[in-house]
Amino acid sequence: MLTADQLLARLYALRKDYADDPEDETYQALHHAFLFISYNMAGFKEYVQAEAAKQPPG
Repeated sequence: MLTADQLLARLYALRKDYADDPEDETYQALHHAFLFISYNMAGFKEYVQAEAAKQPPG
C-alpha cells in the first residue's frame, strides 16, 4: 500500500492534470481534498497506517 505522502503526491498530480479549468468540478474536488488532507496530514497518516494494518501481508 502507498504511504500517506505518496497518496498525497498522487492527489497533487491528479489535481495538476485538471488545473487548466479551475471551474471544473473534478478540479475543485481534487483541489479541496488535497488542501484538507495536507492541512490534516497527521490524521491522514494515522488513517493510512490503520488501513494498511488491516490488509493481509504479501
